[in-house]
This record gives sequence, structure tokens and C-alpha cells, in this order.
Amino acid sequence: MKKKLNENYGYIFEQALLNEIEEVGKLQHLNEGETLINIQQKVLYMPLLLNGAIKIMREDDRGDELLLYYIEIGDTCSMTLNCCMGESLSEIKAIAEVDTEVILIPIQKMKEWLRKYDSWMKFVFDSFYNRTNEMLEAIDTLAFLDMKERLIKYLKDKAFINHTTSLNATHRDIASDLNTSRVVISRLLKKIEQEKKIKLYRNKIEVLEV
Repeated sequence: MKKKLNENYGYIFEQALLNEIEEVGKLQHLNEGETLINIQQKVLYMPLLLNGAIKIMREDDRGDELLLYYIEIGDTCSMTLNCCMGESLSEIKAIAEVDTEVILIPIQKMKEWLRKYDSWMKFVFDSFYNRTNEMLEAIDTLAFLDMKERLIKYLKDKAFINHTTSLNATHRDIASDLNTSRVVISRLLKKIEQEKKIKLYRNKIEVLEV
């Protein structure tokens, strides 16, 4: 854990803070598709990513989900930070996009480090700023792009996060992330394939334009 901490956060945090993270942090492994934080769950820890990626989802009153953004190595989730600061229940669902490792930081330490370490305060504020921009991008995508354009952006983002153009994703999974029907996604994927931007296989999509 110490080696990965230094690789991913050593350029941000001073050694004293890295030592405290190693001392109090709880290492957790998540398999692809495993839930780290659920909606209405009391948030007791703040995650720092060591490996992998996590997708942040919102859920409406009917239980339909919508992808907001991804967090990657060196990131944390601003929605989780907000819940930690306010000691409120989670309003998002955090799911491992791929096999992932995180360090869970107790929320008591998060508040203590805000007063103790300038680097931690900067990291928290930068995380709020970056995630806010991603939230605005998600809103713009919903407001200004049609479903086909949203789907193309989704596939490119997923390829970037997974570091591969070969995506293991079913039409139903994509429909769930984009809060639409499988029939709509299947029809649009066929259309995008005809434009030679992707190649469709059984439960796999090859992104040709990234």
C-alpha cells in the first residue's frame, strides 16, 4: 500500500500525511461491478483510489440510474466528501468500473487533516472543483446532446477510463447507465457501427474512433 500511495499521491501530499494515511487507512479490493457506496448509506469513510476506476451513479424515485462521472487513480469523489463534511446519507451510488483498490479514510481524520495539512485542504478543494466541472459536463450532455451523441461520448469515455478500445458491455448495461431502453441503445449502436465508428460483437464493442 505504501508504494502505491507514494506513486499516486506522493506528488500531492507531504510524507507526514502519507504516513498517517498508511496508518489509519483501510485497504479494500472491489471486483468489477461491486458497489462501494450505496444510496442512503451512512458515509463513514472517504475513498482514495490506488488502482482501477469507479463510476458515480444517481438514482431517481423509480430506481432508474444515470451515470454522472468516473473517478480514477489519484481522485476522490466530491459527493462523498460532501456527505462526510455534513455527516449526511449518501445521495449517490459508487460502483467499481473495473477491478479496483481503494484506501478508506475515516471521516474524522478527513476533518482533522483539513486543519493540519495544507496539501490535504488543496486536494479536497481541487476535488470539489474537478468533480463540479464533470457534473456541469454531465448536465450539458443531457441538455444539449441527443441520445446518439450521448452514446458516442459514453463509449469514448468508457474506453478512456478502461484504457482499452475493446469494451465488455451489454446493451442492457449501457441502457442502464444512460437511463434509456435497451431497444434504443441497440438501434443506435447499429447505426454507429454503420458509420464505422465502432464494431459490434457479442457482449463486446470495439471503439474505432477515440
